[in-house]
Amino acid sequence: MSPRTRKGRPATRRPPTRRRTRTSSRRRQRADDRLIGLLIAAALAVALVVAVVNWLLAHWWILAAVGALGLLAGSTRIHQARQQARWEAVRTHGLRYALPQLDALHHSGFEDVVRDLMRRDGCADAVRVGGGGDLGADVKATDPYGRRWVIQCKHRRNGLAGSAVGTPDLQVLNGTARQVHGADVAVIVTNGRVTKPAVAFAKQQRLHVVDRQTLGTWASGSLPLWELLRAVPPPRKPTALS
Repeated sequence: MSPRTRKGRPATRRPPTRRRTRTSSRRRQRADDRLIGLLIAAALAVALVVAVVNWLLAHWWILAAVGALGLLAGSTRIHQARQQARWEAVRTHGLRYALPQLDALHHSGFEDVVRDLMRRDGCADAVRVGGGGDLGADVKATDPYGRRWVIQCKHRRNGLAGSAVGTPDLQVLNGTARQVHGADVAVIVTNGRVTKPAVAFAKQQRLHVVDRQTLGTWASGSLPLWELLRAVPPPRKPTALS
């Protein structure tokens, strides 16, 4: 007889019942094996934890010793951090430099000193960024009044006898301090001389010049730089110092 029905549709063949039953049995067996494996692993983990706890209870003095060492190490670190903070505060508030000390520095050391003096004055974020490609900024800082300072450092090993800071140096600062670095106060600091045209250009462009005399007053005293300069912009935000 043809495998077609009266309407001409092919008859649907049913899969063998035995094959389906075997497949289901294998799946159930695999699931059971996984469950048994998980139960065994859990039992072993619990047994291990119990064994460790029992061992620690039997040797409690080890726990006490480890805890004591941890407390000692923690208290030592805290003490060292506090001591370091105290010494840093003393060093910062007592930071003083004489001009001969500044003359003897390398130019990078001079930049470090300017950064440290800004920190002494309360600019906690003062950072030295001088180097290749600094675009006219050797030190950046934000003062307690919220003003952003960009400082270019010009160190002269021979002091007043060295080459003078000229208008081209001020032009570099003027071209990048505000536009590139977002300065509110743009400053050039030198332990040497500044030409008269450079001073005139600085006044015209609202730049600030810290010459050797002003630097000596700033580095050897305790007044912040903004109290030694004229026409510094007003505070950006009200503070307890305002």
